[in-house]
Amino acid sequence: MIDIVNLFVKHIYGDHNSSKRVVNTLNNLLNELPENGVGLNVGSGRTYLDRRIKNLEISDGPNIDYVGSAGSISVSDDVFDLVISQEVLEHLQDPFLSMKEMRRVLRTGGRCSIQIPFIIGYHPCPNDYWRFTKEGIVSLAEKAGFKVIVVGESVGSATGYYRIGVEFFSILLSVILPKGYRAYKALFALLLNPIKWLAPLLSLSKQSERVSGGYFIVCENR
Repeated sequence: MIDIVNLFVKHIYGDHNSSKRVVNTLNNLLNELPENGVGLNVGSGRTYLDRRIKNLEISDGPNIDYVGSAGSISVSDDVFDLVISQEVLEHLQDPFLSMKEMRRVLRTGGRCSIQIPFIIGYHPCPNDYWRFTKEGIVSLAEKAGFKVIVVGESVGSATGYYRIGVEFFSILLSVILPKGYRAYKALFALLLNPIKWLAPLLSLSKQSERVSGGYFIVCENR
């Protein structure tokens, strides 16, 4: 049952990580990583990206190489050639400290890929603290000492509207039957999914980023 829920979230409701822009960016970074290079996926969850990528999580489990906090990574300085963080920093009380820590463990010239949401609902696991605009994610990286190379939308305004729409109608119906919230959310996640098909059309507008679902950056440790 848990696997079904995870698959539903990953491929239908919360599919930020599988967007074409995100996948292409990560593939390019992995292709640039030397065969003997090593990377770190901060807050990896169950994700397996590549044999050269080590996983960091707050609790142990399959494919977890390091257990600990992103704000205090238990490795020496200048260890990794690549650091990745997908949809994690919003859950950290001090994402600024975590960015500095990711830079600390990254070698000079190494790359860092950060992905965080903008317009999505509150989703504690176990906490949810932050949302970032495009300017916000760039500032977050630059304050840590990174040079930003690429910045873009992970998912656009169609996904932003979709995520809020699912929450809105689920909350509305939960006024009648509070215990049905999760079931309503699954239902509207399916019913409203075609909204995301409008993404190519909405991207033609200069105003499309006003309700973007999220952003990503690629930066370099100078």
